[in-house]
Amino acid sequence: MTRKTITVKGVTIGEGQPKICVSMMGSSVAQLLEEAEHVKTLGADVVEWRVDFFEQVEQIDAVKEALREIRTVLSEIPLIFTFRSAKEGGEKEISPAYYFELNKTVVLTGLVDLIDIELFNEENEVKTVIEAAHAQEAFVILSNHDFHKTPPKEEIIYRLCKAQELGGDIPKIAVMPTSSTDVLTLLDATNTMNEEYADRPFITMSMAGKGVVSRLTGEVFGSALTFGAAKKASAPGQVPVQELRSVLNLMHFNLNL
Repeated sequence: MTRKTITVKGVTIGEGQPKICVSMMGSSVAQLLEEAEHVKTLGADVVEWRVDFFEQVEQIDAVKEALREIRTVLSEIPLIFTFRSAKEGGEKEISPAYYFELNKTVVLTGLVDLIDIELFNEENEVKTVIEAAHAQEAFVILSNHDFHKTPPKEEIIYRLCKAQELGGDIPKIAVMPTSSTDVLTLLDATNTMNEEYADRPFITMSMAGKGVVSRLTGEVFGSALTFGAAKKASAPGQVPVQELRSVLNLMHFNLNL
């Protein structure tokens, strides 16, 4: 199967080492700009703005203005725009109508390179955002998060394939392990997805301390991007960027001996 890769601002997702993404979670523009300056010093490949932490998230004009300011600092690095809903581990709940209005409006600014849309939404709405993003030459991460458990292997693969079928450029799933066996389930599902079903880059992770191994071994099992922590982790189990980079380099070096 021919595998597509995605190249944004010189960063190619889906080949070589997993790319490292760092999330910004400031509640104010001042905090976000400070974070953006700090992130630039870390050597991350991609930055995610977790807008659900932003105190003015329900004012679209304020979101657009903050985005413009963030972009002036992070002009050279791929930027993901993410509103993570409370049901999938985010900070805030908003109505589905506003969720899609926010995401469509941001896509149309042309200021984001990638946008994260949650898979479990009304399918037509999801497809509409994907079409809007593609019209702006932006990519869509179609994501799913389970902060309580790890679904069976078949279900993990089903969700990733569903995201692929709907036109998501990068399917993503993050699950919570309750045992070390759960971590193996996630890795096994990742490996099977990689070998049998994926025609594009995808992202998987097992969260918390038990799941850290999944954030380090993407090049072995097939996950194309991993999330590292700057000052504060945006999800349980994230490793500081510098440590993450050194482990990814170690894995890459030994895989290519």
